[in-house]
Amino acid sequence: MMQKKIRCAIYTRKSTEEGLEQDFNSLDAQREACEAYIKSQMHEGWILLEKQYNDGGYSGGTMERPAFKELLKDIENDEIDIVVVYKVDRLTRSLMDFSKIIDIFDNHNASFVSITQHFNTTTSMGRLTLNILLSFAQFEREVTGERIRDKFEASRKKGLWLSGACPYGYEKDEHHMLHPQQPYADNVRIIYESYLEIKNVLKLKKYLAEQKILTRSGKELAKGSLYHILSNKVYLGKIVHKNKEYNGQHEPILSEELFKNVQNLLKANAVKRKHSTNAKTGSLLAGLLYDDKGNKMSPSYSNGKGKQYRYYVSQAIKNPADHERGEITKISAGEIETFVQNDFVKLLKNAYKMQEYLESYSVEQQKLILDLMKIYEVDKIFLRTAIKRVDLKTNCISISYDINYIIKYFATMAFNAEFKYTDDNEQLITNQIAVQISLTPQRQNKIIIPGKANYDMKLIQAIVKSFWYNKLGAERRLPPEARNGNNKRLRKLRFLPPDIIESIMNGTQDPELNVKKLIDMAEKSVL
Repeated sequence: MMQKKIRCAIYTRKSTEEGLEQDFNSLDAQREACEAYIKSQMHEGWILLEKQYNDGGYSGGTMERPAFKELLKDIENDEIDIVVVYKVDRLTRSLMDFSKIIDIFDNHNASFVSITQHFNTTTSMGRLTLNILLSFAQFEREVTGERIRDKFEASRKKGLWLSGACPYGYEKDEHHMLHPQQPYADNVRIIYESYLEIKNVLKLKKYLAEQKILTRSGKELAKGSLYHILSNKVYLGKIVHKNKEYNGQHEPILSEELFKNVQNLLKANAVKRKHSTNAKTGSLLAGLLYDDKGNKMSPSYSNGKGKQYRYYVSQAIKNPADHERGEITKISAGEIETFVQNDFVKLLKNAYKMQEYLESYSVEQQKLILDLMKIYEVDKIFLRTAIKRVDLKTNCISISYDINYIIKYFATMAFNAEFKYTDDNEQLITNQIAVQISLTPQRQNKIIIPGKANYDMKLIQAIVKSFWYNKLGAERRLPPEARNGNNKRLRKLRFLPPDIIESIMNGTQDPELNVKKLIDMAEKSVL
């Protein structure tokens, strides 16, 4: 009988690009060791595939690696039986990613071998050992990340520029101190002075291209880059890190007066864009939403099953080195936007509260304004301007509105007058709404509103199943599947305290509750 050939692929990875230019580098060393191991298993039918999967300069904390993605694609096409790696952490350093990888392997009857840590992923003990190992690898990565972040913050406090690309107009020396770099430092002054004259970033972009004022790589300055340059305090001799400002050791390029004048113009133009009838709404809370550590949450999306899912994601996830991570990292865009819209409509329809801010109008004028507020339909452009900030906490949501802008908006409509408003008239009021924001199994945060039913069908079905099995048991008609495994434990839910069962059936249970926790509670109740 002919022995079955087992197709083996070698995967190698190195976190940095340092040393990859050498004739024999770390990836070559990993591959050589793996080839020798496969050769030692030839008697088992192992054969080495010619195709190579090498990721140089990619972290194991992400699955976004070109060779690794190609490897998974070939596994899904059933072209590989075994993946051979030098160490498990070459494959991944993330426990969450590891579970996804194992699922892909299992679905396509593939497995993997670590030649320095002998594991068999087909056994439960092997998987347990792997999980423990990866837990330590992930812990080590997180601790290293914390050390690096602390080092960055300490350097910024000293006014040094430790990491990342140098700001346009500067270069850094071996001591991480910034120094003006010509001609780009002069270009920064030209950009600021030209903006004050032109008063429009798009026109400024065109002007700079005509004057051959370009990036360090010789390309035209992009609109986003110009906005960043026009608002970067590094040109005042400051270093900003995690929303904190420190005095830098470098020489300023700009005067405070020039910088301040540009900031005022940027702010005035932003107000003008917000009030423009041609303004695009985009994501309702873009630039307005903050997590529980004060980090901005920016719009993001993912695709799945033919649908697009929108989220707001904390900058602490996108740029962990510059932001302190809180409990709230990702939230459904639709859910938080609907929540804010509903709160705004509720505010407008609260005539008693709104009258507090209408004292300067006559009774007849107040009635006209309040009547318009009652029939208001959500206009996202208006709402984006009325909202100044939305802060998420684990136990509440704070929404700050510019009440003067709101009153002025409705008064303009009521009296058919010209709309005139500047930020100098701004008056903030803040609504603080008690909620619970919990983490869902999909690793995103979900808003739970107290008093609102939150029916969890998995919990309800578990309770119903428990009562049904106990009924059949009393009638001596219990089916075999109810006598063992998880169903046997499920039967104990019948003995939960009545108030817990009632809360589940009414949808008012703790949002963190799941079937496993419920069974644990039931077993303690029986004891």
